[in-house]
Amino acid sequence: MLINNCMRVHFIAIGGSAMHNLAIALSKKGFQVTGSDDVVFEPSKSRLLKYNLLPAIEGWDTNNISADLDAVILGMHARLDNPELLKAQELGLKIYSYPEYIYEQSKDKLRVVIGGSHGKTTITSMILHVLNFYKREFDYLVGAQLEGFETMVKVTKDAPIIIIEGDEYLASPIDRRPKFHLYKANIGVISGIAWDHINVFPTYEGYVDQFKIFIETIEENGTIIYNDEDLEVKLVVESCQKPVNKLPYSTPKHSVINGITHLNTDEGSFSLMVFGNHNLLNLNVARIACNQLNISNLQFYKAIQSFTGAARRLELLGNTNELAIYKDFAHSPSKLKATVQAVKNQFPDRKLVAVMELHTFSSLNKNFLSEYSGSMNEADEAIVFIDNKTFSQKGVEPYTELDVVTAFGNEKVKFFNNPEILKEYLTYINYNRKNLLLMSSGNFGNISLVELTEEILLKAQ
Repeated sequence: MLINNCMRVHFIAIGGSAMHNLAIALSKKGFQVTGSDDVVFEPSKSRLLKYNLLPAIEGWDTNNISADLDAVILGMHARLDNPELLKAQELGLKIYSYPEYIYEQSKDKLRVVIGGSHGKTTITSMILHVLNFYKREFDYLVGAQLEGFETMVKVTKDAPIIIIEGDEYLASPIDRRPKFHLYKANIGVISGIAWDHINVFPTYEGYVDQFKIFIETIEENGTIIYNDEDLEVKLVVESCQKPVNKLPYSTPKHSVINGITHLNTDEGSFSLMVFGNHNLLNLNVARIACNQLNISNLQFYKAIQSFTGAARRLELLGNTNELAIYKDFAHSPSKLKATVQAVKNQFPDRKLVAVMELHTFSSLNKNFLSEYSGSMNEADEAIVFIDNKTFSQKGVEPYTELDVVTAFGNEKVKFFNNPEILKEYLTYINYNRKNLLLMSSGNFGNISLVELTEEILLKAQ
C-alpha cells in the first residue's frame, strides 16, 4: 500500500486513547482524517477538538464510509456489527487495526518494540527521554501521556526509527492477534512474563506462547533483548530457534544513599530520580536498546539522570521529612510485588502502608485471585480495596473479606469495599516514619488522592 500525504483515512471508534493519538499524528502528517464514535470522553475529546478532528455528532453513520477512502482504522471499542464496519467490508476497503497501521507507517524505519508483562511504558519512556535529550529524530508509540511529549503517538515521514510500546491486548474486533505481533520488530524487548489478561488468555501456557510468537515476528538479523533474571523469559528466548541476536540483561550495580539510588558503573557513579529493582531492570534494558541506536553507555547515564519516571508510575503525591505518599499504576500480581518491594528497599527505616484496588477483569475473577498470593507480604500494613459498585457494574459476584485474605495468603490484609470508609481509615493512621503507597489502574471509588494527600500531610505537621 502506498503511503503519502494525500491519504484519506477514517477512524471507527476514534475516541480511544491510542486511536485518537494516532488520528492526531496522521493529521499532523498531512493526511485527511475523519472519525466517528458513540461516545468520546476526556482527554480525547479536548485533544480531538484542538485538531478539528472531533466528530460533529456522536454515533455511527454509514455515510462516513465511501469507496474513495484509502484506509479504515478500526478500534477495539467497535462491535462486530458496527454499521460503518459492515459497509467498509461490503465496499472491500482495506481495514486496519491501529497497530497494523502503525506498521504501515513505519515499514521503512528501524522498529524497536518493547514487550513484556510489566515495565513496558517505563522502558519506552526511558528510551524516548534519552533520544530526546540528544535531540535525535524518532517516531514513537507509548501507552501514557509523557511530560515533554504532546501526544502518545508520533508518526513522521523522515524519522529513521520508531520506538513502540507493544502490549499483548488484541488488535481489533476482527483481528484477534496481540498488538505486539504486528509491528515486526527489528529490535525486540521482553521485560518479563507474568500471566495476566485472563479474559484474553485463559491459560498460562497460552499466554506464554504469545511471547514465543513475538520472537518469531522479529525481522531477519534482528535482536531480542531479554530479562535474564526472569526464568520464564530466559527459557522462552534461549529455546527459540529463530536466528536472532540474543542480548540478556540484569539488575545493574547500585547503592542507595540517603534515599537516593546511585548507579555504580565503569564510567562512574550516577544519581537517579527513580528507584526500585524493577526500575533498575527497566533502565538497563533501555541502556542496551539505546546502545543499538548508537548511544554510548556514558551518554545514556548522563541523560537518564534527569528521568523522573513515567506517568502514574511511583508518582510522588507529597512528602515531609518523615513521610512520602506515592501512587502507582500497579495492579497485576507481579507489578504489585515489585512496587511494594521498591518502596520498602528505598526507605528501609520506614514502615509501609500499601493499598491496592482490585479493579481489572482479571482481578475480579475468583479463578485468578489466588495469583496475588504473597504479593503484599513486604508491606507492614496491607490493605485491599474494591468498590462494591464495581461488582454490580461488571456483573461479578462480590468477594468477601475471607476470600481476599485467603487469596493474598496474608492474615494481616485488611479489606475495604466502601471508598468513604477507606478514606476515613487512611486519614486516621499515624504516619510517623511511615510511607503510604496507593496502587490501582482505577480511581479508588472516586476518592480524590490530592485531597487525601493534603489531609494526611496536614495531620503529619
